[in-house]
Amino acid sequence: MSGARTRATGTRRRFLLASGTLGATLAAPRPVAAQAIHWRMQSAWSPRDIFHEFAADYTRKVEALSGGRLKLDMHAAGSIVPPFQMAEAVHAGILDGAHGTAALRYSRHRANSLFGTPPSFGWDSHGFLAWFYYGGGEALYRELINGILRLDVVGILYFPMPTQPLGWFRREIRNPAELRGVRYRSHGLVGEVFREMGVALTPLPGSDAAAAIDRGVLDAADSNNPSSDLQQGLPDVAKVYMLGGHHQQAEAFELLFNKAKFDALPGDLKAILRQAAFAASSDQLWYGYARYAKDFEEIARRGVAVVRTPAGVLEAQLAAWDRVLAELSKEPFFAKVIASQKAWVKRTAAYLHVNNLDSAALAQAYRHFFG
Repeated sequence: MSGARTRATGTRRRFLLASGTLGATLAAPRPVAAQAIHWRMQSAWSPRDIFHEFAADYTRKVEALSGGRLKLDMHAAGSIVPPFQMAEAVHAGILDGAHGTAALRYSRHRANSLFGTPPSFGWDSHGFLAWFYYGGGEALYRELINGILRLDVVGILYFPMPTQPLGWFRREIRNPAELRGVRYRSHGLVGEVFREMGVALTPLPGSDAAAAIDRGVLDAADSNNPSSDLQQGLPDVAKVYMLGGHHQQAEAFELLFNKAKFDALPGDLKAILRQAAFAASSDQLWYGYARYAKDFEEIARRGVAVVRTPAGVLEAQLAAWDRVLAELSKEPFFAKVIASQKAWVKRTAAYLHVNNLDSAALAQAYRHFFG
């Protein structure tokens, strides 16, 4: 009996100890979960444009990687401020962030386009972003936006865009002379190249180009990709789609964040904002390949003549770049960036152009297998 009583006493003691521990745990104040950080952002793109889809996709990646600790609310172009004023709005705290391109600030300093739509030195967007992150470009970018422009923002470049088409035309352009006097929609550094070729440049918003062509105000418009062009209605008003060009071989998105808010984040969230952009570079490009091809097929079904830009026009574009860069390089910082970009391309492309097959060789293989 004494053994049974001892066991019972021990059992009661353990029960009471466990009950006391549980009660203390239940009575203790529970830690409050950290409240999610909400930032308000705006893109430079209309709500139905594939680029706005990409902007929204970036916000989803950030939220997922941060476990919901950082939420970015992405608004479409013009919802809060005009696209060309986004950088100033981020600086002032009206916006916490923005999604666009550095070329939107071309009117503030010509060198902005060198970080958005750089010259065609024989590189592509992958080479351009490689220069930005591993060839000294990011330091020059900060010198421009934080130093020269005095914008309190943090910028990240991402998404290596494919080469842009020559654009949409009412009639086919067979030689450089036929571009003279063409009323063409473009802007920024690319617009300077076309103006140098004799084009009558009209810097309308891209979303207004189709309506302007339809009314006879424009003869042609630049282009970025088949999906955006289809959404804007360009295949319905201009029936010649000219592909390939030296005016814009490389381009990338720009993410901007208010610097004070960015600096106040914990280190892991800062890293997530940057690494989410790098992840999006691949993911969005792969999706773009699938979507662009699908929408390109739809454009062809609408009776559009798809034409490769003639060699003479390509040569004239390079000559125009020579003249534009000579003039703009009179400004010291612009010249400094150009020198850095040229040095990078000269060093890195020496291998790539020997090793990689050019478009003619890739087309040869395509014809072999698909006719």
